[in-house]
Amino acid sequence: MKKTKTSKIALGGICLALTIVFMFAGSIVPGIELTLFAVASLFTAVMIMETSVGGGILLYAAAVLLGLIIIPNKLAIIPYAFFFGYYGILKYYIEKLHSGAMQLISKILFFAVALSLGLLGFKEILLGSIRLPDYPVAILIVAGILIMLLYDYIYTLLINFYLHRIRGKGADSMKLS
Repeated sequence: MKKTKTSKIALGGICLALTIVFMFAGSIVPGIELTLFAVASLFTAVMIMETSVGGGILLYAAAVLLGLIIIPNKLAIIPYAFFFGYYGILKYYIEKLHSGAMQLISKILFFAVALSLGLLGFKEILLGSIRLPDYPVAILIVAGILIMLLYDYIYTLLINFYLHRIRGKGADSMKLS
């Protein structure tokens, strides 16, 4: 089925609304903030798959701007704005590399830089109510990289679920088993 401009705009509006809902929930529900921001990031990937990378970038930018307007706790937007929101875009480009080893190295380097900046510069803001043990920063970064690789794997599984179960068959015929 050919996607019209109207259907792309409608999809963008739906994805933006869902992104804001999860960002808002992440700003007020203690303990699962990062999980909700991770879920919010999936809609960027949906826009990329259904429209283009430009659609994903536009969704990310609109979500950050609208989040700054709507969400009362502005600091809660930082994890989405500085990591989760654009991860689908970054993943798209990294996975265009032909070598699986280069993809993995690129992701590990990105995670290491993002975690280093987060832990050294914005620890309290990014982690919120999450309390880390008093281990050396290097150990926390290595553990964080492993967790982020798990996040990337789950992100890939959810993208595949979307492609095969929702997009492939249509939402009307989706079965849960």
